Amino acid sequence: MRTLYILIIIFSFLITISCQNKESDQKLKNVGILLPETINDQSWNTKGYESLLGIQTEFGVDVFYKEEVKSLNTIRKTIIEFQQQDVNLVFGHGNIYAKYFVEIQNEYPFIHFVTFNGDAEGQSFTSLHFKGRAMGFFGGMIASGMSKTNKVGIIAAFPWQPEIEGFESGVKFQNNNVQVITSYTNDWANEQKALSILDEFLNEGVDVVYPAGDGYSVAVIEKLKRKGLYAVGFVTDQYNLGKATVLTSTVQHVDQLYILAARQFNNNELSYGNLYFDMQDDVISMGKYSAEVPEQLKQSVQSAIDYYVESGQLPNKEEL
Repeated sequence: MRTLYILIIIFSFLITISCQNKESDQKLKNVGILLPETINDQSWNTKGYESLLGIQTEFGVDVFYKEEVKSLNTIRKTIIEFQQQDVNLVFGHGNIYAKYFVEIQNEYPFIHFVTFNGDAEGQSFTSLHFKGRAMGFFGGMIASGMSKTNKVGIIAAFPWQPEIEGFESGVKFQNNNVQVITSYTNDWANEQKALSILDEFLNEGVDVVYPAGDGYSVAVIEKLKRKGLYAVGFVTDQYNLGKATVLTSTVQHVDQLYILAARQFNNNELSYGNLYFDMQDDVISMGKYSAEVPEQLKQSVQSAIDYYVESGQLPNKEEL
């Protein structure tokens, strides 16, 4: 009986030490990010890389990145490389990583995985979600108010994007006579398909376009600039791509959200599962306005934004 009692004490002690070690590993060490495309795309992947540098600046940790990571084998290989660099927080910069993180998370018990717009399952995986409907709504208001042909278009990647319905609602709220034409690339980065859709839009008289796909928005804006037409930027503030072309941008502040997630992780406060963020969290905003946009229209949109932030309702009384 005495032997059994001693074994129980030893076993309890080992469990306590194990839990303490695991808890201590929750302090932020080093950070890695997986990117689906290149960091030079001037949109989503550039934003991810800049966000990583923001974490490095705030926490003084080492950061690592890997571009064009799209397969399970490449992900596994990269995670092993990260692990050797003492990384314990890994961002998968896009929803494509969600299914892979669900599958591999148990292989790396001291790494916390974070991705965007995925469905998080398990005890080592968090998915961050931007609520895109409101930003799409306000982008739609601007597009509608600036259209001279009463035809605007949205080139979206996938039908599930919440900013699509938001954009369509915002257009109609601003001017019910404006027609919205919507088409999909079914790919975040298919420039050829996006430009082909743009040609179709232009043939139909569209004069303002919302390219709601991070990998092709720059190419679309550049063509609109050559045509002397308007765009609403997507994800990043794309004002500098064409100050007379980009009316404003619907900006997702990935850098601020990443820093928030890293801060919560470092404080052992980062929840598992799906987390949602919006303008009220200061991680979504409108970008810089072109001088082409009349002051009255800007004020109208800002009033709508203020109302939404305070009430949680869009100005058409749609509650999100």
